[in-house]
This record gives sequence, C-alpha cells and structure tokens, in this order.
Amino acid sequence: MRKIIFEQYGGPEVLTYVEEEIPKIKENEILIKVENFSVNYADVKKRTGKKAKGKFPMELGLDVSGVVQKVGEHVKKLSVGDKVVAFPKKGSYSEYVVADENLVFKMPKELSFEQGAAALTVSFLGYILVNKLIEIDKSSFVIVHAASGGVGTTILQLLNLSGIENVIGVTSSKEKFSILKKYGAKYTFTYEEFQEESLKITKNKGVDIVFDSVAGEVTRKSLNCLKEYGKIVQFGNSSGDIATFNNTDVHSSCRSIIGFSLGTTRKLRPDYIQSIATEVLDLLASGKVKVHIENILNFDSIIEAHKIIENRNHIGKVLIEF
Repeated sequence: MRKIIFEQYGGPEVLTYVEEEIPKIKENEILIKVENFSVNYADVKKRTGKKAKGKFPMELGLDVSGVVQKVGEHVKKLSVGDKVVAFPKKGSYSEYVVADENLVFKMPKELSFEQGAAALTVSFLGYILVNKLIEIDKSSFVIVHAASGGVGTTILQLLNLSGIENVIGVTSSKEKFSILKKYGAKYTFTYEEFQEESLKITKNKGVDIVFDSVAGEVTRKSLNCLKEYGKIVQFGNSSGDIATFNNTDVHSSCRSIIGFSLGTTRKLRPDYIQSIATEVLDLLASGKVKVHIENILNFDSIIEAHKIIENRNHIGKVLIEF
C-alpha cells in the first residue's frame, strides 16, 4: 500500500510517498480501506515541528472515511463491507489504516464519504465544546475565533441550532465575512477590531463566552472583552504563540479559562467519544450541520493540500481522495 511519511521537519516538500505492507490488526481493531481523509492545521504544525516532538519517520492525519476490510475477533458492532468514519491509530495519510473499534463509527446512509471525512474531527470537537463542555444561555454574547475554518463554521452552526443569536465570528479578513454570515454569525470582525467592537455591541459589559483555538495575543484581547463570570474555552494555538494570563485575570472577576483537547480525549477517554457518536452522526445525517469543503484533491497532491492549509486562505476543509 502507499502511504505518506516525513523524516525531518520542514516545508511541504518533506512529505514522502512510501510503499509498505498492509498493517495487521489486533483483536479489538479494524482495518479500513481509505476513501477520503482531511488535511488539518494540526498536520502542518506537526510537520514543521511546532507540535509535540516524536521519533522519525512520522505520520500525519486525524480522520478518515472508508470501508471495513477486516475486523478483530472481539469486534462485535462492525462488519466487513461497512462504510465508516474513524480516528486511526497512526495517522490517516495512507491507503489502509487501523483503528480501535471505539473510534470507528458506521456512517449513516445519508452521509457521503467526502462529508464524513470532512466532518469527523470538527463535528465531534464542535459538538462537545458547544453542547457538553459548558452551558450557554440563549441571551449570551459568544465570540468564535477562526470562524471561517472547519471547526469555526461547525461551532457557528451548532450555536445557531441552540438558538443563540448574539454570535460574533472573528476571522483574518473581511473577504471571509460572507461565509460567517452564511453559517450563523450575527456580527463579523477581524482580529484587529474584535476587542473594541465586541465591547461596543455589549455596551462595555463584555461577552459571555469565547471559543479560542488561536491563543497568543488573541487570548489576551479576548480576556480584555470578557465580562464577569465569562468563560474562555481554549482548544488550540494555531498562532503558534503561548497565551499568558495572571490569577488576577480570573480571580476577582470570577471568569474562567477552560481547556479541551479532542486528541487527549480520543486517547484517554475513547468511551466518551463513542457515547456521543450517535448524536453527532444524526446531526450530520439530517443536514442540520454541514461542513464546507473548499478543495478535494487526489492522493498525489498532498503537497498542494498542505500549501493551501499553511497559507490559511481557505474556508472550511481540504480533503484528499483515493
């Protein structure tokens, strides 16, 4: 089978195609022939060495859609031939992948391979952030950073489904404002202006909730426009910068900063991911949440896909197909 690895940190050109044997599976694992996988900014960070270090050669990728080829002897819920989405064990940039049964989900018939691969990570992450991690009052003012990306547009839709009207979408350029409006943002601002404008529309009271996957200076500005008892949900640092704050930022104001990682939860609590799978997949199957797909490229175009993600001029998701 063909797969993609890299043996040094650097630009997209470090990605290399190799031939390997189709992997073996254990008793609780599933072998999947991949139809589509998504390219995420987390892949760029790992490729460039900005994420947790590891041993070379390394693999990339978070999620796939495909068809079950083999199941381990203890697997009961899935069979050969099932169409599934999955979080693989060692990466998704491959013709075949292995995944633990708790992280493989049978696809509703209404869901295409493309939508399945595009939606898997962002839908589980967005659903947990909006519906499970915190409570959001319908009158709340909510900021969504990186609102034009895959997770951002998903969060916008989920907030809209929950009846939350005062949603502020923040993105890098005004050219992306139309997509934010399409997916449910009432207000749209750039990173340069969101702090001042958010205080204006809340009459200097500040916002209630901030969904922040950017970190760095964006987190500091978010604190500057966060009201008493407000919450920042921090689930990434795409800026590459570390957000810093003092106990005085949260103590007397009763504000809080809540951290969440889908990767950590997949690793340590796969049973929790499994427990909400039906709710998430039903939302996708109903069409109430739909992930915007910017590009679908073939397997030989992985370098181009990484350039698109790294330049950050895209909206929604970039997919690879076999």
